[in-house]
Amino acid sequence: MKVGLFFGSFNPVHVGHLIIAESALNETDLDRVWLVVSPQNPLKNKANLIGEYERYCMVELALGNHERIHASNFEFTLPRPSYTIDTLKKLKEQHPTYQFSLIMGEDNLDHLHKWKDYETILQSYPIWVYPRIGSDGSGFERYPEVRKFQFPYLDISATRVRELLAEGKAVRYIVTEKVYAYIQKHGLYGAN
Repeated sequence: MKVGLFFGSFNPVHVGHLIIAESALNETDLDRVWLVVSPQNPLKNKANLIGEYERYCMVELALGNHERIHASNFEFTLPRPSYTIDTLKKLKEQHPTYQFSLIMGEDNLDHLHKWKDYETILQSYPIWVYPRIGSDGSGFERYPEVRKFQFPYLDISATRVRELLAEGKAVRYIVTEKVYAYIQKHGLYGAN
């Protein structure tokens, strides 16, 4: 089985994440996509990061019973911070017959050289990249083995969702209905 791993903080998960995951299924040879909730990305500031279990719960709520896209809390049991190469090795140990690949925005290619053992990742795991507004795609010149797939350009970010919530503005159609209800119920991100 070919499984695409879409890592993220999902702080919170929004419709853009879901569209990317579904586009990866439609535009690549992947059988499944796992949204892997990262407890803490070593390259990101954790100041605005809510609890990992809350973020995982929202991903599960957003996905519902999707047959081919699943939430994963696999990194919750690994040492912190989470490094992609360590997660990939552990996943391969637990699922030796699966073929794992990565799904990421093309803007990540600009920083890929900062990742722990990025050369091993490039040599051992296919990388599927979706276009990002504001990225010039120059990373593809550096990493010709990376494959690109198409999805509709959307300028939605979790950062913007948090800002809107803190300002008391509407996000009802930027996140799924169940995620919106969860945020409201728990007063997350300054929502009231």
